[in-house]
Amino acid sequence: MKCPYCNRENTRVIDSRPADDNSSIRRRRLCDACKKRFTTYEKVETIPLIVIKKDDTRQQYERSKIEAGVVRACYKRPVSAEQMTKLVDEVETEIFNREDKEIKSSEIGELVMSKLKELEAVAYVRFASVYREFKDVNTFMEELKKILDK
Repeated sequence: MKCPYCNRENTRVIDSRPADDNSSIRRRRLCDACKKRFTTYEKVETIPLIVIKKDDTRQQYERSKIEAGVVRACYKRPVSAEQMTKLVDEVETEIFNREDKEIKSSEIGELVMSKLKELEAVAYVRFASVYREFKDVNTFMEELKKILDK
């Protein structure tokens, strides 16, 4: 870290502590050359995730959209709020572990469906019916047969 006063690179940390918001580190530094002190802040760099929608538009990722879809699918089903939160956490972890800057909404939908399928069959069918945009009863029945055959 360069000293802001003399521009030399030989500085050292003399104190570190969490900053007020607890999402960064405040460091007090001392320049070995000019002996002046200064403060730096270290923060985790977050790369915004972009979601590519079906119509090829792009939006910033929003966890709340996944949560809303899961809550709607699990409405009046024996699924606790804790289970829903865990499901969304798992989906989000998988998404961010890919380390891609962009992800298709279809990939997110498939992840959610695979988790719902394991959790609750009716919630899975509800989510799939909206997500896959079933056009008629036959496509809906085909999806139900897949579940019943297992």
